[in-house]
Amino acid sequence: MLISILDFYRRPFGLALICFLLYNFSTVLLKTKLTLQGVAYFFFCNDKKWPKQPCPSTYFKDVNAKDEKIKRKTLIFVRHGESTWNDTFNKGAHRSKAKFVIGFIPGLVKSLSYEFYLLLAGKVDSWFYDSPLSYLGLDQVKELCAFLRQSPEAVATNPDEKLMLEILRKDPKAPKSILVSSSLRRALSTVAASFQDRLARNPDESILIIPSLQEISRNPDTLSITPAQTKVAPSWIDESYTDCDFATIFGGQVDMHLHRGNKPIDTNGYKRMKEFCNVAFSNIQEEYIIIGGHSIWFRSFFKEFLPRDSNHVGKSKKLVNCGAVALDLLKINDSDDGNGVDRYMVDEKSIRVIYGGFK
Repeated sequence: MLISILDFYRRPFGLALICFLLYNFSTVLLKTKLTLQGVAYFFFCNDKKWPKQPCPSTYFKDVNAKDEKIKRKTLIFVRHGESTWNDTFNKGAHRSKAKFVIGFIPGLVKSLSYEFYLLLAGKVDSWFYDSPLSYLGLDQVKELCAFLRQSPEAVATNPDEKLMLEILRKDPKAPKSILVSSSLRRALSTVAASFQDRLARNPDESILIIPSLQEISRNPDTLSITPAQTKVAPSWIDESYTDCDFATIFGGQVDMHLHRGNKPIDTNGYKRMKEFCNVAFSNIQEEYIIIGGHSIWFRSFFKEFLPRDSNHVGKSKKLVNCGAVALDLLKINDSDDGNGVDRYMVDEKSIRVIYGGFK
């Protein structure tokens, strides 16, 4: 009797499911493509592996820091808020190990349920692929936004910190700066919401998407869901957030002309970090570059471009969610005639935490 009842309800459910999938056939095809792409990256991408590079200080040891051969840019790393992927697979600082372990299976079921709902609803969205900010991530972004709304005079403890805050806010007398971001939604959403006041005061300003900032990992959360040369769409979580109009910012103040889609499967993190350095000095006029990005990319950057004998915490610890840290990046050409290879190094003494820190 029970089996007959189950059979009675199973068939209509199956038919309804097939109808939903056929109605959203284009989304099903895209999700299938993304899934296959994610599997290919996971098994065949060596994004975190690259040949050992020479110590950066090798190329700077015989020159003075003020030598005109050395070019300098100030980078301000801003890590994204917690993502849905983090919510499912990472313990985070907000919960104990025991709580994470106990809640892992229920959390995984929740995330899979969301993924299934998004598929049936025909939304080009995902919990796992190009994972967006979680609700906790939006709270972290809100705190950073509130910090930036404070007067630099009231928050800063020294002149340099005051200058950094003025640059982040783009105050009238501050040196010129530019907002750039990874193509991944959690990074862009963090920049858009954290700097929404700056963007509102400067309607002609845009957030420049730089593909080489895409996170260093083989996991599907590090792959972009946004096709090349198209606008990023707010996630279903972004759309529920009332403290920032993501749709307006994404539609009118995000420059996607450099976005080429996903990182190539034969790339690696070092290639992209070096490519970003080239872009920073060759394609960006502003001296100060505010970068919305990712923890492994930032940590790898410190490992590769700080001297090998440096023990800076940035080499071993992640920048906290929505943390901000400034550093000076130096550039020199290894040939006297300027036709050699451009070399880069982080000036360790220039590293200063603006908000949050490493953990």
